[in-house]
Amino acid sequence: MDELLHSHIVFANPWWLLLLCLLPVWIFLYIRNRRRQQAYLQVSSTRGMKQLPVSWKMRFRSVLMVLRMLVYALLVMALARPQTTDVLQNVNSEGIDIIICLDISGSMLAQDFHPNRIEAAKAVAKNFIEHRPNDRIGLVIFAGQAFTQCPLTIDHDFLIQQLEKVHSGLLEDGTAIGDGLATAVQRLRESSAKSKVVILLTDGVNNMGLIDPMTALQIAKTYGVRVYTIGIGTHGVAPYPVPMPGGGTQLQDMPVQIDEALLQKIARQTGGEYFRATGNTSLRRIYDQIDQMEKTKIQVSSFTQYADVFFPLAMAAAVLLFLEILLRYTVFKTFP
Repeated sequence: MDELLHSHIVFANPWWLLLLCLLPVWIFLYIRNRRRQQAYLQVSSTRGMKQLPVSWKMRFRSVLMVLRMLVYALLVMALARPQTTDVLQNVNSEGIDIIICLDISGSMLAQDFHPNRIEAAKAVAKNFIEHRPNDRIGLVIFAGQAFTQCPLTIDHDFLIQQLEKVHSGLLEDGTAIGDGLATAVQRLRESSAKSKVVILLTDGVNNMGLIDPMTALQIAKTYGVRVYTIGIGTHGVAPYPVPMPGGGTQLQDMPVQIDEALLQKIARQTGGEYFRATGNTSLRRIYDQIDQMEKTKIQVSSFTQYADVFFPLAMAAAVLLFLEILLRYTVFKTFP
């Protein structure tokens, strides 16, 4: 009976349930018949009769009819063959391995994005991760050097936790685009995924690192890694927080310098695409575009299992029928 209470129920023969419509007719005929069977006696006053005790058998004589109706209802539902359903799904996906390669240099604190470039990039990357539950995703950060913040994983909650820990100052300052790209490719080198992708986001020009960006590009091509590059920063100048001699910081407008030619070349030669993000909205749109271009192919096959559960209803009807017969020929023997 617990299955009936907690499972989704369907009926194999639902037309039997139409017989339940006879219950109201049965109740109406029973009430009318009881009234016809009552005897009437005219007296001058019923005041003295009010004190007469009423037998409990008289009070509960309708129990027999209630039991009969319950038996009838349970048998009708049993004939309709209630069944529990269990939908099983088999998901097959063409895996895509993605490394997010994020610049965390000091210039990423510029406030032409809200609240600044690095926090805006983290927020959009988090949303991107949450919308790709079937892919392995990892995180590489770089400034003057590169570091794997999180290897490829399907545990996206852990990945997001690692992403939230990222901030400018974790690494030596600078912009080592070559090191960042090479580290990201290294994480994908032994991947067997059908599609291997790097999303490289930076706001500057390569000025540090042990690996030249052109060398990193050749490594990416060798291992079949597609690179989407994003230049983040407004056009012209942007407000940067500059440390002051007496402590604290002050915003100063400084020119935005992005090596767009390099980023375009990396994207073009690896089969990716270059994007320029000039604000929070455009950055979200860029990630949406990449999400659409790198959609995971998912095939879902499902089938439904049915299990008959009419037996508990039939058993309950049998028990109530036995109880009704027992009461009718013992306790309520003198009543119809």
